[in-house]
Amino acid sequence: MFVTAPVPDAQHFVRNGDIDIAVYEYGDPSAPAMLLVHGWPDDHHLWDRVIPLLAGRFHVVAYDTRGHGRSTRTDRTEDYELDRFASDFYAVADAVSPGEPVHVLAHDWGSVQVWEAVCEPRATARIASFTSVSGPNLDHLAHWTRDRLGRGALWGPATQLLSSAYTALFMTPGLNKVVMRPLSSEKIWKRFIALMNETSPDNVKLGPAFRQDFFDGMRIYQANILPRMFGPRERHTEVPVQLIVARRDIAVRPAGFDDATKWTRRLWRREIAGGHWLPFSHPELLATSATELAEAVTTGAQPRTLRRAEVGAQTSPFGDRLVVITGGGSGIGQQTALAFAALGAEVVVSDIDPDAAKRTVSAIEAAGGTAHAYGVDVSDETALRDHAAEVIAAHGVPDILINNAGIGQAGDFFDTPAAEFDRVLRVNLGGVVNGCRTFGAAMSERGLGGHIVNVSSMAAYSPQQGMSAYSTSKSAVFMFSDCLRAELAGSGIEVHTVCPGVVRTNIVSTTRFSGLSADEEAAKQAEYDALYRRRNYGPERVAQQIVAAVQSHRDIVPVTPEARVQYHFSRLAPALNRFLAARIKLT
Repeated sequence: MFVTAPVPDAQHFVRNGDIDIAVYEYGDPSAPAMLLVHGWPDDHHLWDRVIPLLAGRFHVVAYDTRGHGRSTRTDRTEDYELDRFASDFYAVADAVSPGEPVHVLAHDWGSVQVWEAVCEPRATARIASFTSVSGPNLDHLAHWTRDRLGRGALWGPATQLLSSAYTALFMTPGLNKVVMRPLSSEKIWKRFIALMNETSPDNVKLGPAFRQDFFDGMRIYQANILPRMFGPRERHTEVPVQLIVARRDIAVRPAGFDDATKWTRRLWRREIAGGHWLPFSHPELLATSATELAEAVTTGAQPRTLRRAEVGAQTSPFGDRLVVITGGGSGIGQQTALAFAALGAEVVVSDIDPDAAKRTVSAIEAAGGTAHAYGVDVSDETALRDHAAEVIAAHGVPDILINNAGIGQAGDFFDTPAAEFDRVLRVNLGGVVNGCRTFGAAMSERGLGGHIVNVSSMAAYSPQQGMSAYSTSKSAVFMFSDCLRAELAGSGIEVHTVCPGVVRTNIVSTTRFSGLSADEEAAKQAEYDALYRRRNYGPERVAQQIVAAVQSHRDIVPVTPEARVQYHFSRLAPALNRFLAARIKLT
């Protein structure tokens, strides 16, 4: 959607020496101040999608740094040294929040500038919290590079050097304007940023002086990179610092922040599956993260999402995570609930059978875990929406959603009544869609990322006679997950599609076989239940794969050996797959 620039409640200039800084204020001026600092080649419009999310809680102040936007421009390279930018920052902070410390959210070179400011002696009294996005302290980065090279660890510095190779061009006056001129087109730059950040070009807002900012701002590279890389200083801070690290950042590699604990008294770190320009692609995440830190340093109380980001805090693998699991009363859902709880997660277990959900919760509690039981029919959109609202109100927004609830069904298509076919779709597909629409929407709105696990099946890519309803529902889950994964990439929410094969659960004993008498159906259920039991692949092994998928960021997870073989076979020889399906009937 097109980004409409928020209208400032006040705009003015702050004088600092011979530099005029253009300042834009939003929200209640009596509220705590949150300063937003942009980098290259942006101006304050970088924050257009973030400002509305903060203005209801903070006195938001954005400004154009020197050499950008409406602030003073100068041709003197020394005017772009970091101490000058730090001086500008304090001048703005003193003007908009005299006597009261400010919170800061900064990106790219704006973050580098604020790192300079927070390491000054006066920072403790003037800066309450600092959320840094894709911008390191150059002294810290230089020390990290020297340390790694001194220990013979070449990979990290080498990858950062490759990512920073463009800076050599920026530091070469004249050549930079020739080589970079094509990218200085507003249309091309928007498309470039959108591609690098998996977002729409409409989300990228540039200032009216973008082309001039693009070239004038390069002086900050010329003034600072070589002096800091070859002469790093010892720079410490007492200000609480939160790092927002983009795993797909093309300019700053995540490893470069690994030694930040040496220089900070208290540090939080959140890694995001995003690119360099997170203010354009992840505004909700940045607003939520900055707000959580600001409120935590003010009240002393941390939400679970911030607690788990604190570097050095002792926690289990899924400590301070909330996991919501549907169909958790038995089988794969139950074992997955037990597995996440054993690793420290708080678990919400729902099932169409409330007593089954309670039994799972009792098992978790007996092992020392924390869990809550609910009864819900996932095929009922209204019921699941109410359930999600109740869970979120009582326990918070989930960090991991596992849409597991499902039913089995078999029988030739013409023997399967329309109502039965629809029932399978409502539960197996509709339950997943309903879960994503309710819990998933809340996760996306919160903006802190997370994981959605949709349990599909080997049947999703294995055409079989007598399985039309079940296979259709699971195939639809598979494709729905692919589509949702693409849509949520910009929200930092990973979608995992889990495809079990033959697993020993009670789903077969409750599977309906269309076209058979009651006695024939019972015989079929007993036959296939015995077959699955002889296969002896337990649901606890599927649960282990689900946990591993979340930990290792895997998208598609065929679980059992036959599921993995069939997955590759269906992709390599789809025609043969269909040929065999037409000639072999398994049910």
